[in-house]
Amino acid sequence: MLAKLMEIFLLNLVRFLTGSQARWHGCPPKAEQRIYFANHQSHADLVLIWAALPKELRRSTRAIAARDYWTRSPFKQWLTSQVFNVVYVSRDRTADEDPLEPLAEALSQGDSIILFPEGTRGHTGEPQPFKAGLYNLALRFPNAVLVPTWIHNVQHMLPKGEVVPVPVLCSVTFGTPIAVQDGEECKPFLQRAREAVLALRDL
Repeated sequence: MLAKLMEIFLLNLVRFLTGSQARWHGCPPKAEQRIYFANHQSHADLVLIWAALPKELRRSTRAIAARDYWTRSPFKQWLTSQVFNVVYVSRDRTADEDPLEPLAEALSQGDSIILFPEGTRGHTGEPQPFKAGLYNLALRFPNAVLVPTWIHNVQHMLPKGEVVPVPVLCSVTFGTPIAVQDGEECKPFLQRAREAVLALRDL
């Protein structure tokens, strides 16, 4: 019950602060398994995408979040696990740990995921080069629809190092799905995926 009340509160707060505009270009919101892959500018990115999704998709779509940051306090851990239902990944994993295993487990259970292929937050207007995780997941789960996503202006709502958000108009643009082509290698695919995200910036 408390998690539901927090969900309602946060949805209203995000919509008040940002306008929470969702723009669907090339694909409608649909109850199918998807990997939304997006640029990464702020800790608020996962919240903005979560708020932009329709209610019927929200609980089955899980953002990827850094365990060391989002479990730093009991409140953050409760918020991310009980309200946002995130998939935690470890940034300080041991050499024999598969970094994709938590993501693969979520996809195996039928969930959709929100992935930030840069791996860390950027500091410019363009995404950093994408890491290989998106490519490897696409090969392992070929039925998951890959949806490029551009998060606009959220870095101004919650700049790095700040904890208090400021009102600023933000939007999330969902683009035309892409897929790994037959015989396509990792590097060309990642470049194409990055370009698909970047192409949404000015829509």
